[in-house]
Amino acid sequence: MANKPDQPAAPPDHLPTAPLAYKDDQFLNSHDGRIVRILAEYTEPLARFRRERIQDTIVFFGSARFRAMNDAKAGLELLENTSARQAAPHDEQPAALGDVTVSRLKQSRAQAAVDMARYYEDARRLAFMLATWAAALEGPRHRFVVTSGGGPGIMEAANRGAFEAGCKTIGLNIALPFEQEPNRYITPELNFQFHYFFMRKFWFAYLAKALVVFPGGFGTLDEAFELLTLAQTHKLANKVPVVIYGSSYWKTAINFQSFVDRGTIAPRDLDLFQFADTPEQAFSILVEALKDHIPTRAVPAPVEGPAPSAEELLGPDIAKTRP
Repeated sequence: MANKPDQPAAPPDHLPTAPLAYKDDQFLNSHDGRIVRILAEYTEPLARFRRERIQDTIVFFGSARFRAMNDAKAGLELLENTSARQAAPHDEQPAALGDVTVSRLKQSRAQAAVDMARYYEDARRLAFMLATWAAALEGPRHRFVVTSGGGPGIMEAANRGAFEAGCKTIGLNIALPFEQEPNRYITPELNFQFHYFFMRKFWFAYLAKALVVFPGGFGTLDEAFELLTLAQTHKLANKVPVVIYGSSYWKTAINFQSFVDRGTIAPRDLDLFQFADTPEQAFSILVEALKDHIPTRAVPAPVEGPAPSAEELLGPDIAKTRP
C-alpha cells in the first residue's frame, strides 16, 4: 500500500517582508557578501575623495610603536603592536637613559626611543612644510594631501604637521584584532577604516604622487616595498618619487647594495629612491620631483567634445597603470 504524502504545514498568518539585500547584515557579513564589502571599500572612499575634492596625495610610512617624547605620560614608552593603544610589557619597555643596571635590550631601546622621537618631530615638520607648499598651489582640488595609515607614531606626526598647517589630511586606518583608534589630527571627513589590507593599499598607491618612508618595521617595509615594486616593474604610468628618511637607520637595517652585488636587483633600481636626513632635504627632493605634476598655466576647457567626467571635475586622480 502506497504511503500517503505528508500534508503541507499550514501557512503562517503573516509573512514578514524580506530584508533588502543591501540591508541584510547576515548576508553582508557572510562569505557570499565579500564581493560587496570589497566594492564598498572602493566606492565609499572614492565618493568621499570626490566630495572633499582630493586630487592626489603624498604618503608617509613609518613606525607606529613609539610615542612622541613630549606627549608620553610616563617618559619613553613603547606600544604593544602596530597602532595598538596599550603599552608593551614592562620587560620590553625602554630603560631610563643612562641606566646601566638593566638589560642591553632595554638600554638599546632607550636610545631608540629618543631617535624615534626625533623622527616624529622631523615627520611633523616635513608634513607641515609640504602641506603649506601644496595649499598655495592654484586649482579647484586639493593637491598632494598628506596621507598616513592613520595610527600613532610617525603616522600621527604626519597628520599632525598637516593639521598644524591648516590643511586637510588623510588617515587610512585598518581594522586590527586589538584595541586601536585613529589619531586625532586626521580630517574627520577623511578618516577611513578598512577591513581589507589590499583595498587600503590600493588607496595608498593609486593616489600617491610621492612617498616618504620613515624608520619602521614589518608594516613599513611591506607598504614601501610594494610601491617600490610597482615602480620597478613599470606598472605605474607616472614616476612616483620615493624618499627614504633616516639613512643611518635604513642602511643599518637593510644592505641595499647587497641586492645589487648578489644580482637580485639591477643597479639602476637603487635610483628608484633617494635618502634624506633632514626635513629641508626631503622637502627639496620632493618639490623638485613634483614639479612635473603642477600645470604651468590653466588650460581652458574645450568648447567641443564630451563634457568632462565626474572624476575629471572632482577627482581623485587615480594613477593609470601600464597595459
